[in-house]
Amino acid sequence: MYRFSNTVIGFLNLFTLLASIPIIGGGLWMARSNTTCESFLQTPLLVVGFVVLIVSLAGFIGACFHVAWALWVYLVVMLFLIATLMGLTIFGFVVTSQGGGVDVAARVYKEYRLQDYSPWLRDRVKDPDYWRTIRSCILGSNVCSKLASWTPLDYLQRDMSPIQSGCCKPPTSCNYNMATLVPQDPDCYKWNNSPTLLCYECDSCKAGVLEDVRRDWHKLSVLNIVMLVLLIGIYSIGCCAFKNTRRAETDYAYGENRMTKVKPRWDYYWWRWWHDKREQLY
Repeated sequence: MYRFSNTVIGFLNLFTLLASIPIIGGGLWMARSNTTCESFLQTPLLVVGFVVLIVSLAGFIGACFHVAWALWVYLVVMLFLIATLMGLTIFGFVVTSQGGGVDVAARVYKEYRLQDYSPWLRDRVKDPDYWRTIRSCILGSNVCSKLASWTPLDYLQRDMSPIQSGCCKPPTSCNYNMATLVPQDPDCYKWNNSPTLLCYECDSCKAGVLEDVRRDWHKLSVLNIVMLVLLIGIYSIGCCAFKNTRRAETDYAYGENRMTKVKPRWDYYWWRWWHDKREQLY
């Protein structure tokens, strides 16, 4: 039973070390995706992924080679990691809980309104400097060039991504054919036929970006929850492994260390020599 928890924690940390790779890959995918140009929620995910990788390596070494200080560092960092991942997951759910598309009559695609999203997200995309970076990313992705060859029938029958719906066309309600006294959506006046302008300054475009973030984050939240459950279980077993490793190093008061498969501490043979000499004297 002594080596059981150490063996289990070693195998589990090897597993989490491998499991951290999808977390890092998911964060890189969200940050580098051609259609996901907003990465302020993905950066913390990348940091957590790399921390899981490093901590799992420390736990694996500490458990398999019975290095008590490595296990102690592992448990402390793991506790902060669990708290950070839990806070990040809850925060992501809170700020992405609002939003979603609005159905458009006689259309397959949906349209998105900026006011439907959380204030924190709206403040991020309303920052001119920040939006300039996102706008450049959307332009570089050529996401709107795919709609250039669409016919009016395509707009009736085909779906669009949130960014295409918000950035590549004016709102469907806009009326440009005749003079009208009826107030229109402010985005209707921001629209421009130039490929470099289109509706990139529209609130609907910002809403489309936030909808893309919301969808991607919800997909990765499932992975975050699975990792949380796994890390909490591993932390519990790690506490047992740390206790066992400390006992192997310090339980000399109970007699000779019978754990023949465990390498004695550096001072064990010195202690045995001193103990034998004392018995000869008395």
